[in-house]
Amino acid sequence: MKEKIIAHGAEAKIILKDGFVIKDRIKKSYRIKELDEKIRKSRTKAEEKIMLKASEIINVPRPKMIGDNKLEIELVDGKKLSQYLDSFEFGKQKRICEEIGKEVSKMHKESIIHGDLTTSNMIWGSDKIFFIDFGLGFVSHKTEDQAVDLHLLKQALEAKHFKKWQDLWKAVEKGYSSSKDSKKVLERLVAVERRGRYKKGS
Repeated sequence: MKEKIIAHGAEAKIILKDGFVIKDRIKKSYRIKELDEKIRKSRTKAEEKIMLKASEIINVPRPKMIGDNKLEIELVDGKKLSQYLDSFEFGKQKRICEEIGKEVSKMHKESIIHGDLTTSNMIWGSDKIFFIDFGLGFVSHKTEDQAVDLHLLKQALEAKHFKKWQDLWKAVEKGYSSSKDSKKVLERLVAVERRGRYKKGS
């Protein structure tokens, strides 16, 4: 099957080939060649590791390193949730967002921080949510990091699904509250947002 580039970002090319998604990290000419290769290999390996860990907890396509700087990832049959969510009837939108909250709480319980939680990094397929693109993901037990993860998701809902974002966020909170540690994370989220408002006003 011929390769087809389906996305081209600052960090990687996303290629469709033989029923798999290939994530190929781009060379950075401003870095020393040896250092660039080391960084790209390290980040690719870290992303593979965190995706494999997450795939044991929630719906995440399983990756496999091919070469030093490429990931071969299972292809999910579906579309980005950012394209789909607003087309559903409102009740279903809220149910989906509640499910997002539950899934994120499961990740956080296992100390997985996604790092870029937006509906553009979620695939809706087979009536399920799949989380993708863990390129900024890392492992952390800190409440602060979990709160910042949620803050990114809240901002994304407001930006992309602005007509009903407040109700959708309440649904996310409801789902997230299924975790026993959710209260302290949601309390820290308030502090994170307060800091953000302070910086904007300063």
